[in-house]
Amino acid sequence: MSTSQVQLKLSLSEQLSDLLKSRAQRLGLPVTQLVKYMVVKELEKEEFPIFAASDELEKISEKALKEIDNSVSIDDIDEFFRNL
Repeated sequence: MSTSQVQLKLSLSEQLSDLLKSRAQRLGLPVTQLVKYMVVKELEKEEFPIFAASDELEKISEKALKEIDNSVSIDDIDEFFRNL
């Protein structure tokens, strides 16, 4: 499985660039790897919104959970719908 990559161009002040290079050097990392690490760590702090399900969806979900013992495994979805 391959993931696509995106390049970003980032302009920093000389002072900030020096600080970044210094930290990367102390850690024995390339600057790009340190920046990626810092971005990931910052994004991990994000809270993702949680949405409440509608009453209709709640009812459908409850019904489906009650009927889960009647469920069947489908190996070929196209064949399943052809036979309906």
